[in-house]
Amino acid sequence: MDAESLLLSLELASGSGQGLSPDRRASLLTSLMLVKRDYRYNRVLFWGRILGLVADYYIAQGLSEDQLAPRKTLYSLNCMEWSLLPPATEEMAMQTSVVKGRFMGDPSHEYEHTQLQKVHEGEKVFEEEVVVQIKEETRLVSIIDQIDKAVAVIPRGALFKTPFGPIHVNRTFEGLSLSEAKKLSSYFHFREPVELKNKTLLEKADLDPSLDFLDSLEHDIPKGSWSIQMERGNALVVLRSLLWPGLTFYHAPRTKNCGYIYVGTVNLVCSVLLLPLISTSIWYPGSEERTTELEDPALKQVAEGWNVLMREMMVGGNGSGRR
Repeated sequence: MDAESLLLSLELASGSGQGLSPDRRASLLTSLMLVKRDYRYNRVLFWGRILGLVADYYIAQGLSEDQLAPRKTLYSLNCMEWSLLPPATEEMAMQTSVVKGRFMGDPSHEYEHTQLQKVHEGEKVFEEEVVVQIKEETRLVSIIDQIDKAVAVIPRGALFKTPFGPIHVNRTFEGLSLSEAKKLSSYFHFREPVELKNKTLLEKADLDPSLDFLDSLEHDIPKGSWSIQMERGNALVVLRSLLWPGLTFYHAPRTKNCGYIYVGTVNLVCSVLLLPLISTSIWYPGSEERTTELEDPALKQVAEGWNVLMREMMVGGNGSGRR
């Protein structure tokens, strides 16, 4: 959600329980404006709050004039003092994928992970256990990047692509119509497109290159990973991610008011929600494959899509890499 309309945005997202105390709101409103000025960002977004055992992380992101350029991510423990996080890398994703459970709320906290490494002594090769230290700050960078790639949302028309390539905020955007706002196809992933590059020229024939340059949510795998609801007498549309519970997107039709916020413990629990419904082998991070008892072919297809998505995100494999 845009920091300049923070109070209104928090009010629109409050139906999902993503509320902040009055003093936190006042602190954020002031400090985020200072962040925008001091770091010279074009826009500052309040990304959300990651709940920790000792303290919570408040996350903000700075955007340049090109809206799809790499974002700068900052965190705060008190909504006043902000620290800049390093960019996410493939190495970070690999390193932190073994860490499970809640965040502590201490950036200097170190997780310990025991792994086997091959040791060569002459012609002999044997394995020995090595304890690896993983900083919570590194895990924070990786998990924010993973959530951004999976469920950051923007409505169609809010951004436009110039003939020269850069992506800008569409100042003429006046919101989606009520009928469009009810369709999942009217919402895009707020990141560099992945699936769009794989479409044929025939599939792209009906697309407007200045508006339809991002991946649509309607093609997300697994199907049904988004909940879309109308609230406040059709005055507000709310999308909730079932893949990352805690992510809420809101949009008031026929207005510019839109944004998303994440508040949660960053546990990828969609597999738990899908297990009672799906009849096939299910793979999820840190697990062996599991099987349920139903035999519906449609549900099997959904499960297969889920398995592909999980392995791409946590193990890597296709062009999108490890998330």
